[in-house]
Amino acid sequence: MDRLQGMRVFVRVAEGGGFAGAARALGMSPASVTRAVAALEVAIGARLFIRTTRSVKLTDAGGRYLEDCRRILSEITEAEAVAAGSTATPTGVLTLTAPVQFGRLYVLPVVTDYLARHATVAVRALFLDRIVNMVEEGIDVGVRIGHLADSGLTAIRVGSVRRVVCAAPDYLERHGVPETPRDLRAHAVIGSSNPGALPEWRFGPEQRMAVTVQPRLTCNTVDAALAAAVDGWGIARLLSYQVAPALAEGRLRLLLEAHEAAPVPIHVVSPEGRRAPAKVRAFVDLAAARLRADPRVNPAAP
Repeated sequence: MDRLQGMRVFVRVAEGGGFAGAARALGMSPASVTRAVAALEVAIGARLFIRTTRSVKLTDAGGRYLEDCRRILSEITEAEAVAAGSTATPTGVLTLTAPVQFGRLYVLPVVTDYLARHATVAVRALFLDRIVNMVEEGIDVGVRIGHLADSGLTAIRVGSVRRVVCAAPDYLERHGVPETPRDLRAHAVIGSSNPGALPEWRFGPEQRMAVTVQPRLTCNTVDAALAAAVDGWGIARLLSYQVAPALAEGRLRLLLEAHEAAPVPIHVVSPEGRRAPAKVRAFVDLAAARLRADPRVNPAAP
């Protein structure tokens, strides 16, 4: 079996989590799939899977090789389309990630529009409140909220959001309104256990003022912290897009606005940049245009 076919079989096994499923999807016998992967391992001189009676898992080398195979196969598909005289058409499965609530509110509408425009593409959307290693986890596109580390990702800035402190009117009537960040020490605070959450809240344009908070209630999801704040339990610090509906309905009030930190940027990121396949470029272009035009995401939008 030729090397490219071996790559296709390998990718199908890796994505499907098993040899039997790959055989069914490819219309091959399980024995043929096993031989194809074994031949590929011999050809490249590395073991790609760890096989047990219950599971099939990628080795470290297999994980790295999987990303290379996906890229190579995608580039071949595009090269064949160009050679045939057609423009590169988005095809295949696009895997993307975004924070849970931002993904549901702002990214999912882009995804459904993208699917309506490109009938030959499927999307796997992973909405997660953690930083994903896009290369290791096979992610094509991500939406990131926050300052980016020097990760080698291609990034397009599409807007910004603010970190805001808020509480329900009922809570403020019972406990008073904090006038300075240090007043938070006398209040019930709702904290976060998400990765990256700090025990101190920083204030001011350059975040020079730090207040150590000791939450009595710590939540691992935005929805839970938001619900607790709306119910009048205490004071929460969330992102402006997360609290916008509750603010508009009067269920929450902003606090300490004069002490807010500088806005937090929003980027659409991709590991491959200009070498990305058509499915990625098409989604990045659409997402960037849609998010930049949304005043809730981009304050500079008309």
